[in-house]
Amino acid sequence: MVAIYVGSEKIDFKKIQSYYSREDIQKAIIEAAKGREVVSVFKDGRFGKRPDILQYPADIMQAVREGTISFHGSVERWQQPMKLDAGMTKQQLDELRSGWDVLIDVDVPDFEIAKAAVKQIIAALKEHGITSFGLKFTGGKSFHIIVPFESMPEKVDMKPTKRMYPEAMEKIIEYIKWYTTEPLRDELLSIATPTELAERVGKNIIDITSNEGLEPFKIVNMDIFGSRHMFRLPFSLHEKSLLVSLPIKVENIDKFQKADAAPEKVKVVEKFLIPEKKLKIRDAGALVVEAFDWAAKYMKEKPKILAKPKIKTKIRKIPESQFPPCIKNRILKGLADGRKRSVFILINFLRNMGWSAEEIEKSLAEWNEKNYPPLRANYIRSQLRWHIQQERNLLPPNCDNDNFYISFGVCKPDAICMANTKTITIKNPVNYAFRKMRREGKFGKEKKKGLKTRGSRTGRTATFKNAGKNR
Repeated sequence: MVAIYVGSEKIDFKKIQSYYSREDIQKAIIEAAKGREVVSVFKDGRFGKRPDILQYPADIMQAVREGTISFHGSVERWQQPMKLDAGMTKQQLDELRSGWDVLIDVDVPDFEIAKAAVKQIIAALKEHGITSFGLKFTGGKSFHIIVPFESMPEKVDMKPTKRMYPEAMEKIIEYIKWYTTEPLRDELLSIATPTELAERVGKNIIDITSNEGLEPFKIVNMDIFGSRHMFRLPFSLHEKSLLVSLPIKVENIDKFQKADAAPEKVKVVEKFLIPEKKLKIRDAGALVVEAFDWAAKYMKEKPKILAKPKIKTKIRKIPESQFPPCIKNRILKGLADGRKRSVFILINFLRNMGWSAEEIEKSLAEWNEKNYPPLRANYIRSQLRWHIQQERNLLPPNCDNDNFYISFGVCKPDAICMANTKTITIKNPVNYAFRKMRREGKFGKEKKKGLKTRGSRTGRTATFKNAGKNR
């Protein structure tokens, strides 16, 4: 009997084989994979070889015998997917691309919040005259919405739409976020208070609010994808939950429950990717026009070099050798779990270590290459851009925050953390660096050079004095 493990649960591999051996499931997956690059995903989240494709049911079963649990397909469609290569230029990719779908990835860990966001986005699509879109449960915590390429206009500003990825996708996604912000804010506040919402998604209240109040898209992530981005194909199993990535009818979203996606319950009825005979060709034209007009007015061109952090006190850069073990020996080595939370930790920690925006960006890029799998580069850039724009440095989460270090296994205290006691005496990872420097006598050297440090009595800023209040 062959078995695999998902988390701590032992799973009979024959159940996975049995599910994928169903002819209706095979047919649905092959249909969804047409013209797409497809990659296998294994039990530990590892991706298989790229490029690859699925053409026949035998391809599915061969991959499953090799340990595949989930199948992911590209957002872009290709004339010859097997010609894709990691070193291709944008021009080469544009020439090989036959189209791309607008995939709206509603990423939020709370199922009720995810449903609320999906309903507002679908309402926005309908208000723009779009009827040809699909909805599916991801198999994990949330949902995917897709507007197929056939619904898009053939050209935008006299340019072939198929060559306008990902820049056109970015404008559409950002416009939808802008268009739905107010109604989604009202919907979320009808569910819970801002404090309760923050707790439900594992964030601090300061991270989901601004001067204008609750910021819905700091609760719900809708990332912009780069080229060759993959999403879980409809009717594929989820590699962690082993639930089916199941297409559902829009009118059924309120009553849909995760248990409905159990493999033994699934029937191939609804389709995520709209069959061509049911498509209303080019019905996304109004959305595209509105998105481009909005982008011309409101979207600023991204700076090539990020602005430097606004730090009131001159701080000498503190090197990695002074970092606490949770960051130096754990997070910076690369992670399979807790990657997004670690982005928040690293940005705020490094800013308080006196690192420049350019240094932080480079460090995060190098760290992301070690992750398993890496985060989307756009997600990291957007998080970094937001933090750099803040007028003051935020602290990373405190060591005793249940949603961070301990929950994804990076808290491994050393003698400095414990300070010769039986409990951890460090309140925040930032404090560790200054305690270590004091032990090594490095603060004296700082004073001789005429520089202030955030750990010294003279250099400590209001940010640190109010750390407990802010947390």
